Amino acid sequence: MANDLQVPLPALERLSTYIRCLMQLEHEGVRSVSSQDMERVSGVSAAQFRKDLSYFGEFGKRGIGYNVRDLRERIAHLLQIDQEQDVLLVGAGNLGSALIAYPGWRAYRFRIRAVFDRDPSKVGTTIRRLPVRLIDDLEIVNEEIGARIGLLAVPAWEAQDVADRLIRAGVTGLINFAPLRLQVPENVVVREVCFICELAVLSHLIHTPPGGEQAEPGANGQAPMPSGPEPVVEEGVEEEFAGQHDGENGRQEASEGEPLVQQG
Repeated sequence: MANDLQVPLPALERLSTYIRCLMQLEHEGVRSVSSQDMERVSGVSAAQFRKDLSYFGEFGKRGIGYNVRDLRERIAHLLQIDQEQDVLLVGAGNLGSALIAYPGWRAYRFRIRAVFDRDPSKVGTTIRRLPVRLIDDLEIVNEEIGARIGLLAVPAWEAQDVADRLIRAGVTGLINFAPLRLQVPENVVVREVCFICELAVLSHLIHTPPGGEQAEPGANGQAPMPSGPEPVVEEGVEEEFAGQHDGENGRQEASEGEPLVQQG
Protein backbone atom coordinates (compact mmCIF):
# COMPACT_ATOMS: atom_id res chain seq x y z
CA MET A 1 0.00 0.00 0.00
CA ALA A 2 1.03 3.61 -0.45
CA ASN A 3 1.73 4.10 3.25
CA ASP A 4 4.47 1.50 3.05
CA LEU A 5 5.87 2.50 -0.33
CA GLN A 6 7.80 5.27 -1.94
CA VAL A 7 5.53 6.67 -4.67
CA PRO A 8 7.21 8.45 -7.61
CA LEU A 9 6.42 12.14 -7.70
CA PRO A 10 5.45 11.99 -11.40
CA ALA A 11 2.76 9.44 -10.47
CA LEU A 12 1.34 11.89 -7.91
CA GLU A 13 1.42 14.65 -10.51
CA ARG A 14 -0.54 12.47 -12.92
CA LEU A 15 -3.18 11.88 -10.23
CA SER A 16 -4.00 15.59 -10.41
CA THR A 17 -4.52 15.18 -14.16
CA TYR A 18 -6.78 12.18 -13.62
CA ILE A 19 -8.97 13.92 -11.06
CA ARG A 20 -9.38 16.94 -13.35
CA CYS A 21 -10.53 14.63 -16.15
CA LEU A 22 -12.84 12.71 -13.81
CA MET A 23 -14.43 15.94 -12.60
CA GLN A 24 -15.20 16.85 -16.20
CA LEU A 25 -16.59 13.39 -16.97
CA GLU A 26 -18.76 13.52 -13.86
CA HIS A 27 -20.01 16.97 -14.88
CA GLU A 28 -20.96 15.50 -18.27
CA GLY A 29 -22.95 12.73 -16.59
CA VAL A 30 -20.53 9.88 -17.37
CA ARG A 31 -20.90 7.10 -14.80
CA SER A 32 -18.20 4.60 -15.73
CA VAL A 33 -14.89 4.82 -17.52
CA SER A 34 -12.25 2.39 -18.78
CA SER A 35 -8.50 2.85 -18.74
CA GLN A 36 -8.69 3.34 -22.53
CA ASP A 37 -11.22 6.12 -21.98
CA MET A 38 -8.85 7.74 -19.50
CA GLU A 39 -6.05 7.55 -22.07
CA ARG A 40 -8.18 9.49 -24.53
CA VAL A 41 -9.15 12.25 -22.10
CA SER A 42 -5.87 12.56 -20.17
CA GLY A 43 -3.17 11.78 -22.76
CA VAL A 44 -1.64 9.24 -20.36
CA SER A 45 -1.49 5.67 -21.64
CA ALA A 46 -3.98 3.14 -20.28
CA ALA A 47 -1.13 0.97 -18.98
CA GLN A 48 0.47 3.92 -17.17
CA PHE A 49 -2.89 4.90 -15.70
CA ARG A 50 -3.37 1.43 -14.25
CA LYS A 51 0.17 1.36 -12.91
CA ASP A 52 -0.26 4.73 -11.19
CA LEU A 53 -3.42 3.54 -9.46
CA SER A 54 -1.80 0.26 -8.44
CA TYR A 55 0.56 2.10 -6.07
CA PHE A 56 -2.46 2.76 -3.88
CA GLY A 57 -4.30 -0.57 -3.98
CA GLU A 58 -7.04 -2.08 -6.12
CA PHE A 59 -9.25 0.09 -8.30
CA GLY A 60 -12.03 -0.89 -10.68
CA LYS A 61 -13.02 -4.29 -11.98
CA ARG A 62 -11.49 -6.06 -14.95
CA GLY A 63 -13.85 -5.95 -17.91
CA ILE A 64 -16.10 -3.40 -16.21
CA GLY A 65 -13.89 -0.39 -15.59
CA TYR A 66 -14.17 2.31 -12.96
CA ASN A 67 -17.07 4.13 -11.42
CA VAL A 68 -16.30 7.79 -12.20
CA ARG A 69 -17.58 9.23 -8.94
CA ASP A 70 -15.95 6.56 -6.76
CA LEU A 71 -12.62 6.93 -8.54
CA ARG A 72 -12.73 10.70 -8.30
CA GLU A 73 -13.44 10.48 -4.56
CA ARG A 74 -10.66 7.97 -3.95
CA ILE A 75 -8.08 10.03 -5.82
CA ALA A 76 -9.23 13.13 -3.94
CA HIS A 77 -8.61 11.23 -0.71
CA LEU A 78 -5.16 10.11 -1.88
CA LEU A 79 -4.26 13.72 -2.69
CA GLN A 80 -5.82 14.77 0.62
CA ILE A 81 -8.10 17.28 -1.09
CA ASP A 82 -11.29 15.67 0.20
CA GLN A 83 -11.57 18.23 2.98
CA GLU A 84 -11.13 22.00 3.08
CA GLN A 85 -7.62 23.40 3.38
CA ASP A 86 -6.83 27.02 4.16
CA VAL A 87 -4.28 28.89 2.08
CA LEU A 88 -2.33 32.09 2.74
CA LEU A 89 -1.58 34.47 -0.14
CA VAL A 90 1.23 37.02 -0.04
CA GLY A 91 1.04 39.64 -2.75
CA ALA A 92 -2.07 41.71 -3.48
CA GLY A 93 -1.01 42.98 -6.90
CA ASN A 94 -2.35 41.94 -10.29
CA LEU A 95 -1.28 38.30 -9.95
CA GLY A 96 -2.57 38.01 -6.40
CA SER A 97 -5.91 39.53 -7.40
CA ALA A 98 -6.18 37.08 -10.31
CA LEU A 99 -5.47 34.14 -7.99
CA ILE A 100 -8.20 35.27 -5.61
CA ALA A 101 -10.64 35.51 -8.51
CA TYR A 102 -9.79 32.02 -9.82
CA PRO A 103 -13.03 30.00 -9.78
CA GLY A 104 -11.44 26.56 -9.35
CA TRP A 105 -10.55 26.74 -5.66
CA ARG A 106 -13.83 25.29 -4.42
CA ALA A 107 -13.72 22.14 -6.57
CA TYR A 108 -10.39 21.20 -5.01
CA ARG A 109 -11.45 22.21 -1.49
CA PHE A 110 -8.86 24.98 -1.13
CA ARG A 111 -9.77 28.35 0.35
CA ILE A 112 -7.70 31.53 0.50
CA ARG A 113 -8.21 32.66 4.07
CA ALA A 114 -5.87 35.64 4.31
CA VAL A 115 -4.06 38.02 1.96
CA PHE A 116 -0.92 39.95 2.90
CA ASP A 117 1.12 42.75 1.37
CA ARG A 118 3.74 45.27 2.46
CA ASP A 119 2.48 48.13 0.26
CA PRO A 120 0.71 50.71 2.46
CA SER A 121 -1.56 51.63 -0.46
CA LYS A 122 -2.89 48.06 -0.59
CA VAL A 123 -3.07 47.24 3.12
CA GLY A 124 -6.58 47.88 4.40
CA THR A 125 -8.24 47.47 1.00
CA THR A 126 -10.31 44.43 0.05
CA ILE A 127 -10.13 42.02 -2.87
CA ARG A 128 -13.39 40.13 -3.37
CA ARG A 129 -14.29 40.75 0.27
CA LEU A 130 -10.89 39.56 1.51
CA PRO A 131 -9.09 42.28 3.50
CA VAL A 132 -5.44 42.87 2.62
CA ARG A 133 -3.38 42.64 5.81
CA LEU A 134 0.07 43.92 6.64
CA ILE A 135 2.66 41.22 6.09
CA ASP A 136 4.14 41.91 9.53
CA ASP A 137 0.96 40.39 10.99
CA LEU A 138 1.34 37.10 9.10
CA GLU A 139 2.55 34.97 12.01
CA ILE A 140 -0.08 36.30 14.42
CA VAL A 141 -2.89 35.77 11.90
CA ASN A 142 -1.82 32.22 11.09
CA GLU A 143 -1.76 31.28 14.75
CA GLU A 144 -5.55 31.43 14.47
CA ILE A 145 -5.95 30.07 10.94
CA GLY A 146 -3.35 27.29 11.04
CA ALA A 147 -2.79 27.22 7.27
CA ARG A 148 0.02 25.00 5.99
CA ILE A 149 0.01 26.19 2.37
CA GLY A 150 1.27 29.56 1.14
CA LEU A 151 1.20 31.26 -2.26
CA LEU A 152 3.97 33.70 -3.17
CA ALA A 153 2.76 36.28 -5.70
CA VAL A 154 5.61 38.71 -5.10
CA PRO A 155 8.66 39.97 -7.07
CA ALA A 156 11.80 37.88 -7.04
CA TRP A 157 13.65 40.25 -4.72
CA GLU A 158 10.97 39.78 -2.04
CA ALA A 159 10.36 36.04 -2.47
CA GLN A 160 12.96 34.64 -0.06
CA ASP A 161 11.99 36.96 2.77
CA VAL A 162 8.31 36.16 2.23
CA ALA A 163 9.07 32.42 2.17
CA ASP A 164 10.98 32.73 5.45
CA ARG A 165 8.05 34.56 7.04
CA LEU A 166 5.56 31.93 5.86
CA ILE A 167 7.74 29.11 7.18
CA ARG A 168 8.08 30.81 10.57
CA ALA A 169 4.29 31.07 10.60
CA GLY A 170 3.96 27.29 10.24
CA VAL A 171 3.57 26.90 6.48
CA THR A 172 5.19 23.74 5.09
CA GLY A 173 4.08 23.91 1.45
CA LEU A 174 4.80 26.81 -0.91
CA ILE A 175 3.70 27.67 -4.43
CA ASN A 176 6.28 30.10 -5.76
CA PHE A 177 5.40 32.29 -8.76
CA ALA A 178 8.61 34.32 -8.50
CA PRO A 179 11.53 33.51 -10.86
CA LEU A 180 13.80 32.59 -7.97
CA ARG A 181 14.85 29.27 -6.45
CA LEU A 182 13.96 29.43 -2.78
CA GLN A 183 16.20 28.15 0.00
CA VAL A 184 14.01 26.28 2.48
CA PRO A 185 14.40 23.63 5.23
CA GLU A 186 14.13 19.96 4.24
CA ASN A 187 10.65 19.64 5.73
CA VAL A 188 9.24 22.37 3.44
CA VAL A 189 7.97 21.51 -0.05
CA VAL A 190 8.20 24.11 -2.82
CA ARG A 191 6.46 23.94 -6.18
CA GLU A 192 7.74 26.41 -8.74
CA VAL A 193 5.38 28.04 -11.25
CA CYS A 194 7.26 29.96 -13.94
CA PHE A 195 5.10 31.21 -16.80
CA ILE A 196 7.99 32.75 -18.70
CA CYS A 197 9.94 29.48 -18.51
CA GLU A 198 6.96 27.65 -20.02
CA LEU A 199 6.76 30.25 -22.78
CA ALA A 200 10.45 29.77 -23.55
CA VAL A 201 9.94 26.01 -23.91
CA LEU A 202 6.82 26.57 -25.98
CA SER A 203 8.76 28.91 -28.27
CA HIS A 204 11.29 26.17 -28.96
CA LEU A 205 8.62 23.54 -29.56
CA ILE A 206 6.61 25.57 -32.07
CA HIS A 207 9.72 26.46 -34.04
CA THR A 208 11.33 23.01 -33.99
CA PRO A 209 9.93 20.05 -35.96
CA PRO A 210 9.94 16.53 -34.46
CA GLY A 211 13.24 15.80 -36.25
CA GLY A 212 15.00 18.39 -34.10
CA GLU A 213 16.11 20.86 -36.81
CA GLN A 214 15.01 24.48 -36.86
CA ALA A 215 11.76 24.86 -38.76
CA GLU A 216 11.70 27.11 -41.80
CA PRO A 217 8.97 29.76 -41.76
CA GLY A 218 5.94 28.86 -43.84
CA ALA A 219 4.31 30.89 -46.55
CA ASN A 220 2.55 33.02 -43.95
CA GLY A 221 5.80 33.70 -42.09
CA GLN A 222 4.92 31.26 -39.29
CA ALA A 223 6.69 28.06 -38.34
CA PRO A 224 4.75 24.81 -38.81
CA MET A 225 3.39 23.22 -35.66
CA PRO A 226 4.87 19.89 -34.51
CA SER A 227 2.61 16.89 -34.22
CA GLY A 228 1.07 16.14 -30.83
CA PRO A 229 2.88 14.02 -28.25
CA GLU A 230 2.37 10.31 -27.91
CA PRO A 231 0.58 9.08 -24.75
CA VAL A 232 2.87 9.06 -21.72
CA VAL A 233 4.12 5.66 -20.60
CA GLU A 234 6.99 4.51 -18.43
CA GLU A 235 9.14 1.51 -19.22
CA GLY A 236 8.26 -1.75 -17.56
CA VAL A 237 4.57 -0.96 -17.12
CA GLU A 238 2.60 -4.08 -16.28
CA GLU A 239 -1.02 -4.70 -17.17
CA GLU A 240 -2.36 -5.45 -13.70
CA PHE A 241 -4.91 -3.23 -12.04
CA ALA A 242 -3.24 -3.48 -8.63
CA GLY A 243 0.04 -4.39 -7.04
CA GLN A 244 2.89 -3.15 -4.97
CA HIS A 245 6.10 -1.58 -6.20
CA ASP A 246 9.43 -1.11 -4.58
CA GLY A 247 10.63 2.48 -4.21
CA GLU A 248 13.85 4.28 -3.44
CA ASN A 249 14.45 6.82 -0.71
CA GLY A 250 15.08 10.43 -1.60
CA ARG A 251 13.78 13.99 -1.62
CA GLN A 252 10.96 15.35 -3.75
CA GLU A 253 11.93 16.63 -7.18
CA ALA A 254 9.57 17.49 -10.00
CA SER A 255 11.03 15.41 -12.83
CA GLU A 256 10.74 11.81 -14.00
CA GLY A 257 13.38 9.41 -12.77
CA GLU A 258 14.50 11.59 -9.86
CA PRO A 259 14.09 10.88 -6.13
CA LEU A 260 10.76 9.71 -4.84
CA VAL A 261 8.17 11.05 -2.43
CA GLN A 262 7.25 9.40 0.84
CA GLN A 263 3.49 9.13 1.32
CA GLY A 264 2.41 9.65 4.91
